[in-house]
Amino acid sequence: MIVAFSVAPTVTESRDAEMADAVARAVRIVRDSGLPNETTAMFTTIEGEWDEVFDVIRRATEAVEAVSPRVSLVIKADIRAGRTGMLTQKMESLEQALDAQRTEN
Repeated sequence: MIVAFSVAPTVTESRDAEMADAVARAVRIVRDSGLPNETTAMFTTIEGEWDEVFDVIRRATEAVEAVSPRVSLVIKADIRAGRTGMLTQKMESLEQALDAQRTEN
């Protein structure tokens, strides 16, 4: 499964600095998990089995909770049993489609 999630504090003292620090705590947990992942401006995407992915999301959320009394968590999942490597395969398929469209024009 691939899960895109965003976790952030909704309450901080000095908005920008503490927000970035809290999000960095969460991203560090994802990166240290060893699961395939990528972080963009809006979401962190992680790939793995249900239990391992949601354990990482839970720990990342707890890391943000440690510095904020209120936390926002958004989750979107693509669940396809028995599939791996989808984090990169989806992007490869998109790039191939874009290349095909470029040659058509």
